[in-house]
Amino acid sequence: MEERIIQSLMHEYQLDELSAEERRIVEMAIEATDRSYAPYSNFHVGAALLLDNGETFIGCNQENAAFPVGLCAERTALFAAGAQYPDVGVKVLAIAARGTDGELVDEPVSPCGSCRQVMVETEKRFGHEMIILLHGRKRILRIEGIKPLMPLTFTEF
Repeated sequence: MEERIIQSLMHEYQLDELSAEERRIVEMAIEATDRSYAPYSNFHVGAALLLDNGETFIGCNQENAAFPVGLCAERTALFAAGAQYPDVGVKVLAIAARGTDGELVDEPVSPCGSCRQVMVETEKRFGHEMIILLHGRKRILRIEGIKPLMPLTFTEF
């Protein structure tokens, strides 16, 4: 038997410590939570992304009574961007959420496994890592590339 340790590096920031560009994308993700359709979970998630060409997109979770037909915020943003700019990579992706009380969550929320795999595919497709910003009121996690969140991927880079 061989034992391996997998470690992930993430940096903690406050909103005002991010660059103006990254702060703008986080603020867009927060605003996108208001567009979420989440009548079943009451957990409203927003995502925003910045493409390599400067274009921005938002996404928000879309629930459906026929679970799991809904879609996560991250994938709605990534797929919308891919439909409009199929040859342009993602530079920054931010995620924010409001809990069942309607308030922004204190701790950052992390993408689900399906969203992580789409993020892997996005990085593979365009040949570079994206900056991932996970927003919480107490802190924002800044992660360089999807590997720290998904070190064992379905497909290799």
